[in-house]
Amino acid sequence: MPDLDSLLADLAAEGDSVDALVAPLPAARWADPTPAAGWTVAHQIAHLAWTDDLAIVAATDAAAFAKLAERALSGPGDYVDAGAAEGAAEEPSRLLARWRAGRRRVVETLAAVPAGTRVPWFGPPMSAASMATARLMETWAHGEDVADALGERREPTRRLRHVAHIGARTRDFAFRTRGLEPPAEEFRIVLKGPAGEEWKWGPPDAAQSVTGPALDFCHLTTQRRHRADLALTAVGPDADRWLDIAQSFAGPPGPGRPPAT
Repeated sequence: MPDLDSLLADLAAEGDSVDALVAPLPAARWADPTPAAGWTVAHQIAHLAWTDDLAIVAATDAAAFAKLAERALSGPGDYVDAGAAEGAAEEPSRLLARWRAGRRRVVETLAAVPAGTRVPWFGPPMSAASMATARLMETWAHGEDVADALGERREPTRRLRHVAHIGARTRDFAFRTRGLEPPAEEFRIVLKGPAGEEWKWGPPDAAQSVTGPALDFCHLTTQRRHRADLALTAVGPDADRWLDIAQSFAGPPGPGRPPAT
């Protein structure tokens, strides 16, 4: 894993990449629908702002976060959709300004987390570095939804490795969140990065494996594309099953996206 300073620099850069998509938009385009059912461009940015605010509370006041999480998880309806809808109702320039301020505070807050501290979240508690990686993953994923809505294609960068890393590390979570027992043995994961480099996880002699483009793996594990539309290869029944249920984000099982073809 890279050091925290490098992670936070990449997190800031990923936010800037998504910012560049929405900053020039006239207010009316913030209402454009995205591939997430019922979510507009404004919903996507509002969700990022909402989760940034929660991350700041989690990193600075664990007791306050615990109360927020309990209220969110026990309340009626979908707390994620509700948070996005509330923010999406804001005037776009105000929402954009709030998101920008929150992004800066997240970087500053995580940089100040004492070494060894575990930050609470909706899944297991995590280090500041893992929290930064999770925020980058979510920023990238929702940025892909925004890009799809606007008919844009963002070129993948080396920052994609962070998204791939959390996708690989959440293998067991994807099984457990569906009430399934995770495989006892690790998989070998070999992905081709944007510059043709290889990114690898797991033992070289593993009996089961996943290979393919890193971009496709990230689209799969963040559930932004259906497996049928991606060039990923699984060897072994458990690896094959994983590609059907992979999920790198916290929370209940996601519905995924329908195949494009």
